[in-house]
This record gives sequence, structure tokens and C-alpha cells, in this order.
Amino acid sequence: MTTHDRFLDSPYAFTGPQPPQGFNMAAYVIGRAARAQPGKTALIVYDDAGARQALETWTYADLEGAVLRLAGGLLARGLRKGDRLLIRLDNTSSYALLFFAAIAAGLVPIATSTQLTAAEADFLLSDSQSRAVALADHLLDWRVPGGIDVIGAGDVAEMLRSAVARGYAATAVDDPAYMVYTSGTTANPKGVLHAHRAAWGRRPMYQGWYGISAADRMLHAGAFNWTFTLGSGLTDPWANGATAIIYTGEKSPEIWPRLIEASGATLFAAVPGVYRQILKYARPEDLNRLATLRHGLMAGEAPPDGLFDAWAAATGRQIHEALGMSEISTFISCSPGLPRRSGTIGRAQPGRSVTVLPEGDGETPLAPGEPGLLAVHRSDPGLMLGYWQRSEEERDVWRGEWFVGGDFAAIDRDGYVTHHGRANDIMKALGYRVAPQEVEAVLARHPKIADVGCSELRVRDDLSVIAAYVVPLSLEALPDREEIMSFAASRLAPYKCPREIVLVEGLPRTANGKLLRRALGTAPRVHEHEA
Repeated sequence: MTTHDRFLDSPYAFTGPQPPQGFNMAAYVIGRAARAQPGKTALIVYDDAGARQALETWTYADLEGAVLRLAGGLLARGLRKGDRLLIRLDNTSSYALLFFAAIAAGLVPIATSTQLTAAEADFLLSDSQSRAVALADHLLDWRVPGGIDVIGAGDVAEMLRSAVARGYAATAVDDPAYMVYTSGTTANPKGVLHAHRAAWGRRPMYQGWYGISAADRMLHAGAFNWTFTLGSGLTDPWANGATAIIYTGEKSPEIWPRLIEASGATLFAAVPGVYRQILKYARPEDLNRLATLRHGLMAGEAPPDGLFDAWAAATGRQIHEALGMSEISTFISCSPGLPRRSGTIGRAQPGRSVTVLPEGDGETPLAPGEPGLLAVHRSDPGLMLGYWQRSEEERDVWRGEWFVGGDFAAIDRDGYVTHHGRANDIMKALGYRVAPQEVEAVLARHPKIADVGCSELRVRDDLSVIAAYVVPLSLEALPDREEIMSFAASRLAPYKCPREIVLVEGLPRTANGKLLRRALGTAPRVHEHEA
């Protein structure tokens, strides 16, 4: 009996079909389509929106052959089932191929960004206890500890050319498949470990969000190294025998309508900011290039309510929103078969059991309309195995037979979910999830900063950024904004750096000294005191 099987007898259990006990995620995602339609186009890669031809075109047979050669090459290097592989490659198809090859081989890939600083990458490498790391050419001077296999981009290319293919590993449904590092409640990121069943757990999205079929062509606006792209842009289209389309060139708002037209995309997935930029900067004639597009898909951050109507008015097409988290991916959404209701995100996808629990304690679902903590039943095959070496944080999210992810919400009598914000302080800025503690731990080391608190700041109805509220060590030697920004930029990935710096007299705290992060905006400014 697997972990999630223990809760299947509950009246609240997941009602969709369960995966077989012997299950390899890569075989499910790629192998089935390669057997059924080997000559069909699986992946198209563009690097120039104006090019007449795509940079790469892969059939399902090509895709499976490459993945299984890479799987054989990884095993030939001495890696064994369960070993972790940290991936820091550039935004090319090799990234995705290596990710799925590691899963096919029974290894555990960890998708990360090349934007990470050396210190951030050092932590992930050490914390994950990775046996190998795949590096882009410009990162080969990173000082990797001895005993860890360094796989360069050239090594990946050589394995693609000449490695002996291996079959899919005989993995079980609950065996680890991949890990995602996300912002934790401490200063350091935490690893979210997913089982092979995670791919099966995405099945409720197929019609509960995408409305996808084998005839679809999915264009995703994200990069290969983003889990949103690896999931919605590759995993789900391939699991449905559809065609995935990725663009790796320089991005600007007007390119997306051109790519939709050039590629014949029927589905387009992006964060809200991309849709907003298209509406703001693309020319009216560009918006007439969407003849093949059925609808758009949106996730990653809260969109401004007016975006949906503005997009429909400009393009004649709908956007379907989804809410998700690293621990389960999307699980609440609208879809072609479920009309959007203003002010809500949508409903739990078919088969999923989602409820609202009391904020303080208790396992009894609240009545319709009562706000509380959004929870997913533990029988859902899409739920994570757990947090990598974070037993204390795990105790905070498992409540009896429910997983509680830290979102405030209410569910009405029709099942529509209204999101009221997050309870765990995680910031969502520019589409990324960032823990304020991680940013604060870096800024606190600045010699002119006595105290600091970070929070998400909405600067427009459609845009949130990270703001740092800084208590200066001395009023006679105030830290300069650019100085703080430069200090952060040398120690944090660009998407983690604050965009706003506010000098304050002190930080709001409880009687026990706990930071009141939601009240940071009310802290008295230093310049107000001086005035």
C-alpha cells in the first residue's frame, strides 16, 4: 500500500482513477505516445520569432530515442537509482531531454536556474546531496566539491550522439521522480520531493483546465528550466499525444502573436504579466494573428480582474486561470467547460477533494462561504512525497488526512473558490515564489542595516514586486538605495532581489518579537521622522 492509498477509504478521498503500482513517469509521458504515434511531432523549438522554419522539430520517436540514450549515458557514468542530479543548463532542449532522461533512468533530477549565485547553487547542491550536476558552459568554473560528477553541456551532446539507450527503469508509483526547490519558511529554500505518480496526478488538469486533446499544439511562454514549463508546457501535452512548442529567443510582447500564427498553436500558457504586456504593447494587427488559438491558460500569480475582459475584447478568446503550488501543481481552475465567475479562481478539478479548514486547528471542513485554510486530501496522487530533510516544516502542512498549503480561501455552495491571500508570507513577484526570510537573511548582513523585513508590494493593480523595509544602523550614515540593491544583486538571483527599498524607523512586531509582515507598509519612514 502506498502513502496516499492509506486515505482512499475516507469519504473525502480523491475520486479519480489511481495509477498502477509499477509506474515510470517518463514512460507514461513519452513512451506511450512514442509507441502509438512515433512519427507525430512532439516538440518544436523556435529561437527566432521571425524565422520561416523552427530551430528544432522532434517526433515522438526522436524524443524517446534521445531520452533513452541520455538515460543510458547517465547510468554509464555510475549514477544509480535514486541519485539526485542537479541541472543548471541553458535554455535549450537539452535541458528538458536530460530532465526526462534522469526520470526514465530512475534518478531524481532537480531543475534549477542558471541565474542562481554561486552561494545559492552551493546550498542546493549540498542540501540535495546530489551525486552529479549538469552545467552550462559558462558555469563550468563553479567550484564543485570532489566526488560529484560534473556533466558539461558538451557531455550531454556526446551522450545524445553515442550513448547506448536503456529502457525505462522499473520504478514504483511512490518512488522519488524529481525534486523542486521552492521558498521555505526559513532563510533557505526547501526541496519538494515528488513521486513518479505526480504525472498521473496531473490528469485532472487535462479537461479541468486545458481542455486538451492529441490534436492540440501547446505554446508555453516559459523557459525549459521553469517547472511551469516542464509541467504544463511539456509533461501534459506529451502525456496527451499533443505537440509542445517552446521559444528560446529574446522575448518581447509582440512575438507571442507571431509565434502563435507561425506555429499554429491552439493553446497558449503564460503568467498574467505576459498577457498584460501583449495587450499593452502588441499592435492591433498582431492581435489578429490568433486564428488557430482556442484559448489561453494562466497561472503563476494573481491577475488583475480586468485582464480577462480586456483580453476577450481584444482577441475574442478566453483565458482560463488556475491556482497551484509546488507541492501539487495546479488543482483549482476554470476551463472551457467551466465558465469563470468574477472574483473566484474556479473550482477543484475533477476527482480532486479540496476543502477549507479552520485557521487555528481542526480537521473538520468548514461550511460553504466560511474563510479558512485551503486544503487538499492526502489521497490525491498529485501531492508531493514530502519536503526533503525538512521534517519540522512537514509537521506544519499535514493535518490528519489533509494537506494544508497556507492559502486563505472560501468555497461557495457551487464549489467556486475565492482566494483571500496567503498565510505563510510567501511572496509572489513577477511570477516567482520567494520566501521573505531568504531575502532578509542576505540584507541583514549589510553593514549599514540594523534590521530588515520584506514583503510583497503591489505597485499597480496588475504588478507586485518585492519590497525591503530597512532599519538603518545609524541615521548619520543612511544606506543608499543603489548600494543595497547592488549588495542584494551580488548574493541573490535577480528574481529574488527587492525592487523597492524603504527606510523605516523600526519594524512592527508582536509582544513576543515576531515580525508583523503584513503591517510593514505602516512602519514610520525615516524621512517622515526627520521632517
